[in-house]
Amino acid sequence: HVQLVESGGGSVQAGGSLRLSCAASGYTYSSYCMGWFRQAPGKEREGVAAIDTGDGSTYYLNSVEGRFTISHDNAKNTVYLQMNSLKSEDTALYYCAADTVGYQYNYWGQGTQVTVS
Repeated sequence: HVQLVESGGGSVQAGGSLRLSCAASGYTYSSYCMGWFRQAPGKEREGVAAIDTGDGSTYYLNSVEGRFTISHDNAKNTVYLQMNSLKSEDTALYYCAADTVGYQYNYWGQGTQVTVS
């Protein structure tokens, strides 16, 4: 049974930093795409960052590029999202997701709240 568990959310002042973690269990994700998404109240969910844990290629939403960094630790089966220079518009519920089938994110975590004031 695949499980993704996020942690690291919290409240921070604008300009501050947080690091989100997503621990995966139930499979080895050494060659899959892992992503971070977020959803703010009244807004649609958007993809924030993604990483191919096979070749290390990454994707970032334009508004976070240069401020957020996605990385992974295969030994720990964990994906991280380092968020720096946080802005109020980054406030949202952040989810991690795994694509184990090659064409869609088919596993999702429960989410962790990030609030920037």
